[in-house]
Amino acid sequence: MDLIDKVLISENYAFIALVLVGVVVLWFLPAMLALIFNRKQFKLIALACIPAGLSFIAWGGVLVWAISGRAVAKYRSKEDVEN
Repeated sequence: MDLIDKVLISENYAFIALVLVGVVVLWFLPAMLALIFNRKQFKLIALACIPAGLSFIAWGGVLVWAISGRAVAKYRSKEDVEN
């Protein structure tokens, strides 16, 4: 907590802005990955990122959802061929 107080008192605005950008990037990392892996559900994943950032478990679940989009379709198509 002292480190945060020292940074805020020193008025190092560049560092504060860098930290805020880093937090936003990490918060919406599942949405960014969904653009690559699960484009069909990008909007839902982006909306789910907002409250999920408050819980590490929920954020991890959204992250798994974001990167498993093509894998589900791949295994589903293999299952359809077998049946």
